[in-house]
Amino acid sequence: METEKLLTPVNSYGSHDRDMRPVLGSTAFHPEEEEFRRCLKYYFMSPCDKFRAKGRKPFKLVLQVIKILIVTIQLILFGLSNQMVVTFKEENTITFKHLFLKNYADGSDDTHAVYTQADVYDHIFHAVENYLAIPSETIGRYAYVHPDNANQSALMLCQQYYRKGRIDPANDTFNIDPKVITECLGVDPPEKIPPPSELRRKHPDLALDRSYKNFTLKFYKLINVTIDFRLKAINIQTIINNEIPDCYTFSITITFDNKAHSGRVKIRLDNKVDIQECKNPSISGKGDNRFRMFFDVVVILICVLSFILCSRSIIKGLRLQHEFSRFFQQRYSQNICLSDRMEFLNGWYILLVVSDILTVSGTIMKIGIESKNFADYDICGILLGTSTLLVWVGVMRYLSFFQKYNILIVTMRVAFPNVIRFCCCVAVIYLGYCFCGWIVLGPYHVKFRSLSMVSECLFSLINGDDMFVTFASMQQSSYLVWLFSQLYLYTFISLFIYMVLSLFIALITGSYETIKHQCEGEASVTQLHAYIAECKDSPESGMFRKENSSSCSIFCCCEGSPMQENVLVVN
Repeated sequence: METEKLLTPVNSYGSHDRDMRPVLGSTAFHPEEEEFRRCLKYYFMSPCDKFRAKGRKPFKLVLQVIKILIVTIQLILFGLSNQMVVTFKEENTITFKHLFLKNYADGSDDTHAVYTQADVYDHIFHAVENYLAIPSETIGRYAYVHPDNANQSALMLCQQYYRKGRIDPANDTFNIDPKVITECLGVDPPEKIPPPSELRRKHPDLALDRSYKNFTLKFYKLINVTIDFRLKAINIQTIINNEIPDCYTFSITITFDNKAHSGRVKIRLDNKVDIQECKNPSISGKGDNRFRMFFDVVVILICVLSFILCSRSIIKGLRLQHEFSRFFQQRYSQNICLSDRMEFLNGWYILLVVSDILTVSGTIMKIGIESKNFADYDICGILLGTSTLLVWVGVMRYLSFFQKYNILIVTMRVAFPNVIRFCCCVAVIYLGYCFCGWIVLGPYHVKFRSLSMVSECLFSLINGDDMFVTFASMQQSSYLVWLFSQLYLYTFISLFIYMVLSLFIALITGSYETIKHQCEGEASVTQLHAYIAECKDSPESGMFRKENSSSCSIFCCCEGSPMQENVLVVN
């Protein structure tokens, strides 16, 4: 009777419900069935219990610890190299802005503009003149990049304008042909730049090309003016990390934006970077990066081994799930529910497999970067960063074996379905506020100029950030729009902070209370674990080490003689 009661399915609250599932069967079990139950119990043991049960060393656990260590070290080394690359890019971009943008001040990218025709010419000539004087004036070591096409010049000064653009505000008339015409002028730097002193004293006018002075702008139909050129530089600071320096090509574009025709011409500088291998590098007193290359190969080997072991465990679980489902169907004429089937599919192994794939891919790209065959640091950083995140999250799997440390995992597992459904409902309201704020408040509020900015602003408001600034930044040019903005912000904050956020926290808190009560009282038992609980053999009993018993094969399916009535198919 006790066995029959234990095998009775239970509902989610731990109470027995005979209407949900039928009783599994009689209490008389075949030896082969006991062995199958013991195999199931062994599969769901922790690594420590498996060691006590069969004395097998926890190679997979040790491997994951080693992988965490070496992947973290690899990420730190790559992060130091990537930091120097990013710093070199950013500092050169700031240098170019101070060199080529007249009267530029740090942080004035959005406000740097001119308002008169003379200022436009002055800023254009300033950029071109500083470009021509780079070898003799700048502190950094830069070189010109001459185009391969003989018909092009090193610097291209271009203007775009409408083919026809006659505007008469006095009579409220205009005549515009929207077809865009592009007109360019090429400027080439001299082959040899005299020293600065000689340049100033003897050759002030002959050293540099002054043809750009004749470039005439058509302001009445002008769209924009662009100055395009390229410069080369070498990042020698990578020698600090015992790396071969990279050669950089900066593609610089200076844009004078007049498409709004508002009387304000905005000026911006864009810098695109291309990294390539330097020709014939020579570093005295420095060794090569063979150790770094060897370390990357070790990382790949460890991750490949981890991938094989975790994939093998996933296949074991799927095969054992198939055996368990077929056994219950033939023996008890019952189908296993989806939740019990998912118990065999270990999500932690899937997470580790994904992390191994990302680590191997990122490490191969890292080797390509260090050998100067590849230069995309961003993709490599995303792969290595994501893989390291997943590896460290995978540590929680081993903490979940301890009841006092797995409260976070269990709570997340229980709350996740309700949280997802709740977020789907909230997303509809949130998107509605985003679209409404963008359309109505966008022209009057800097934080609502685009959908992405609106979403960032509203998310910050939910967390209580920048509330007063958001209210105070609203322009009062239109009383109706200002009144609408107050109603909009007050309703959003009240709805999402006082109701939505509180309900969200209540869902998680409710899941935590449910788990807490289950730990204090009678825990709910699924059909699978109720069946496994019939095996009373402890890991220290020695039953898992019996040589005459059927052992788990490579796919963790029981090997042995067929059971009576062919209820258990064996390998």
